[in-house]
Amino acid sequence: MTRSALVLGAGMVGTCTALHLAFRGYEVTLVDRREPGRETSYGNAGIIQREAVEPYAFPRGIPALLSAAFKRGADVNYHLGALPRLAAPLLRYWANSGPARYPAIARDYARLTEHATSEHARLIDAASAQDLVQRAGYRAIFRQTASLDAALTVAQRWAQDYGVGFVPQDSGALAAAEPALRQRLAGAIHWTDPWSVSDPGELVERYAALLARSGGRVVRGDAATLRATATGWAVQTDAGTVDAGQTVIALGPWADTVLAPLGYRLPLFVKRGYHRHYTGTGPNLPLLDADRGLVIAPMKRGVRLTTGAELTDIDAPATPWQLERAETSARELLDLPQPVEPAPWRGARPCTPDMKPVIGAAPRHPGLWFNFGHSHQGFTLGPVSGRLLAELMDGERPVVDPQPYGPQRLM
Repeated sequence: MTRSALVLGAGMVGTCTALHLAFRGYEVTLVDRREPGRETSYGNAGIIQREAVEPYAFPRGIPALLSAAFKRGADVNYHLGALPRLAAPLLRYWANSGPARYPAIARDYARLTEHATSEHARLIDAASAQDLVQRAGYRAIFRQTASLDAALTVAQRWAQDYGVGFVPQDSGALAAAEPALRQRLAGAIHWTDPWSVSDPGELVERYAALLARSGGRVVRGDAATLRATATGWAVQTDAGTVDAGQTVIALGPWADTVLAPLGYRLPLFVKRGYHRHYTGTGPNLPLLDADRGLVIAPMKRGVRLTTGAELTDIDAPATPWQLERAETSARELLDLPQPVEPAPWRGARPCTPDMKPVIGAAPRHPGLWFNFGHSHQGFTLGPVSGRLLAELMDGERPVVDPQPYGPQRLM
């Protein structure tokens, strides 16, 4: 009997889910309103973050909270009018970031991250995408000695607890490793385990092409048209109505477009972000400017600057002052004469209050599955979370214990 599945959402998470289902013999149709990899998966810093063993916690220290409240850096912005609607999930986020809950959340999170590069490696090889990938890590750079010392303490703990690799670099070592830097900094942490990608959207496209070669289909369609049928699910696409026995919602920040009509009220929220490419001489490896809250990454289109988090509604008007601030900070360090695009790119990260993705069966609808809520790490965790969900759907022994990521925890 033919097993069939719809996967709604062709970002990194959805594309990898569709691939793993195709590998298991499913007749898979990947549905999105755009081409694969054109939304959130396109706009990130392009780093497969094997070292990201602990998720981004809500700031709790007074200096960090004041910096966020007064919008002092490029890392945090918010729209005041959206805060009442975001208050409930943000309060839960703040509570989950405290010492009573955060350590257990981090342990659950790290169980996924430890498979980040190994699961990408399988797909990169199968998709012939080695030319897009540099396996040399990235550098977190520090302007202040105090922040470098604090970060080194965390790095040493991560190395001991999670086995991630790093090399501390003092001011001279950083200057030698990154000669394009225009000023001396306090130093850096060279995280050696991550990989960087020169075009994140293209990597998703290569994975989608692999899906087509593996028997799957990629079509344009409207996820909001999803409806239950006598035998499963159906959705409207440019190729007509597509039916399948099972459906995966992998819509990232748009998951609510399907969840709400089905009666699910998960406490999801988005963190928006911006990027822009610039001409000029970029670094040898991606740089996280830890004291200013931006990433500078060499890519095919130029030197990409990315910002931190903007807390607002997903469709609120753009307010790219974070990118303007990031541009000022980056030009203190590198020669970046002109922007490549006429306007910055804007995207949204799908977030949950406990910082963990939602992976598992829908509680009230047989044949419906969830795979979203990866926040900052959908690009990193797409292959492992796609494998995990495919294993759950196929009744296999899962690569990691799925219980911490089940949707029931948020209801």
